[in-house]
Amino acid sequence: MKNLVIFGAPGSGKGTQSDLLVKRYGFKHISTGDVLRGEIKNGTELGKTAKNYIDNGQLIPDSLMIDILASTYDSLCPCDGVIFDGFPRTIPQAEALKKMLADRNTEVSAMLELDVPKEELISRLINRGKTSGRADDNEETIQKRLTVYKNQTSPLIDWYTSEGICHSVKGIGSLEEIEAALCKVIDEL
Repeated sequence: MKNLVIFGAPGSGKGTQSDLLVKRYGFKHISTGDVLRGEIKNGTELGKTAKNYIDNGQLIPDSLMIDILASTYDSLCPCDGVIFDGFPRTIPQAEALKKMLADRNTEVSAMLELDVPKEELISRLINRGKTSGRADDNEETIQKRLTVYKNQTSPLIDWYTSEGICHSVKGIGSLEEIEAALCKVIDEL
């Protein structure tokens, strides 16, 4: 079984590439945003707890997010592999994911980093905002999101490198070229 973390800045193509990898390999895809919305919509105990935090304008504690991810992960397994998209975002979250998987006698097989230059990220997100109508895809918000990514999330590159499982892939080019580069890494695991 291959547990993969797909990683990159906002606009790097994580969701798009995750969808392509799911089709190619039959992996399951855990998007933290989708999982949270699903738990809340289904009225699960974890969802109710998460909704309480959200309704009060608070961030969901890492421990609760891990509980939600563990529940989702367990519901998907056994399977050929799982792609974690949008989690972890911090080193404590990566450590918690490592422990959660170790408790299930498995581990993260690879962290796949989609490396995209900042100017390209901004261009992609602005274009996405024009076509999708997403309110958070405006230049001011994009700059803030990229700053948060750089300060809080990008340290995971060094953390996963020290774990020996960080694989950086150029996230520019055609969808097929990027997918082929990711598949090369996955096929060599």
